[in-house]
Amino acid sequence: MKSRATDSDRALPRRALLGGLSGLGGLTVLGLLPARGARCAPGGFFAIDGIVDRTIATQGLAGAVVLVGHDGAIAFHRAYGLRALVPAREAMTEDTIFDMASLTKPTVTTVAVMQFYEQGRFGLDDPVARHLPAFAANGKQAVTMRNLLTHYSGLPPDLPLREAWTGRDAAVALAMASPLDNPPGTKFVYSDINFITLGLLVEQWSGLTLDRYAQTHILGPLGMTDSGFLPLTSFDAARIARIAPTQQVWQADGGPPVVLRGVVHDPTSRRMGGVAGHAGLFSDARDMARYAQALLDRLAGRSSDFPLRRETLILMTRPQSPPGRTDLRGLGWDIDTHYSSNRGTVFPKGSFGHTGYTGTSLWLDPGSDSFVLVLTNRVHPDGGGHGIIALRRDIATAAALALGVRASHGAGLEAGR
Repeated sequence: MKSRATDSDRALPRRALLGGLSGLGGLTVLGLLPARGARCAPGGFFAIDGIVDRTIATQGLAGAVVLVGHDGAIAFHRAYGLRALVPAREAMTEDTIFDMASLTKPTVTTVAVMQFYEQGRFGLDDPVARHLPAFAANGKQAVTMRNLLTHYSGLPPDLPLREAWTGRDAAVALAMASPLDNPPGTKFVYSDINFITLGLLVEQWSGLTLDRYAQTHILGPLGMTDSGFLPLTSFDAARIARIAPTQQVWQADGGPPVVLRGVVHDPTSRRMGGVAGHAGLFSDARDMARYAQALLDRLAGRSSDFPLRRETLILMTRPQSPPGRTDLRGLGWDIDTHYSSNRGTVFPKGSFGHTGYTGTSLWLDPGSDSFVLVLTNRVHPDGGGHGIIALRRDIATAAALALGVRASHGAGLEAGR
């Protein structure tokens, strides 16, 4: 079953995009500007239909929501397939709420950290242990804030999950005690421990839990009313019903398997209670489009409610990897690594984005004022991959071609500061 967009959905002016996202009939939320002339190829987005349909038919993917933004408008927004297969089949809808998984890292935790950067609370090359002394254990004294934000810390990918631990305090103890696998600054290794640590710093500096800080200082100011942590306690019943379930898991007490719905899929975040710097955010396409457009508007110097300054976003979205390294990361954002397949083959290396393990993806290209959002629950119900890497890549490529994007404006990008 598939929800199809009308022609008018694919050509909304900036005022329609922002008013519609606000739910307040045109009230300024992100900053209303006149629509700029779209360069979209007529009918070009229909290639996305075939890409998603084939993945559903051949890879077992339950469904997806795809949204493309361009020149301040929603150029394409469509729901495909089913959001639930078990315990009962449910149609995917454009307003389905997804477990965003690691999209939590750049969209919430990095923004929160950089708000404290703007306040002068730390420098990017400060040792983390200057602000969190317990972090120095087991040879981590030289790891810097920039190392954490770019995944060049040398930390292992995750906390040990084979050990029988549970609770936030246990996770903090394990993160602080974690040894290094590599010297800081020498190797790009994507690590959840980096962002668990950054989340702890946000809580230390703010005196708030990360979920409350995010609601007050990021999600609320952006009007992201369908976004947050711990949805089973923070969302109303209507929004809970829109959440896409993820994996079917066995209960710890040996009871029958249950499908995770409104409970974070990431096992480390789940053991921590659902609030962590690396995973835990839930959101939908409209809220994420609001976020992406606000970010692009701020980067372009247009009116925006994005809660960081333009110069901070420029810093975050340019390579911050150690000089000479070929894996290019911004602060929180991926630019050009083996994780960048969701850029597709057309968007240039000057663009940036991130993915989430549950099947989510956001890629933004300031040069063409565009973004591509792909939301799936690819782990439903059996934890399988369901063709997600190719799906993200091919959707981004099709969207860029439909928008008439040229890759040339990313030439010359290199690591170093």
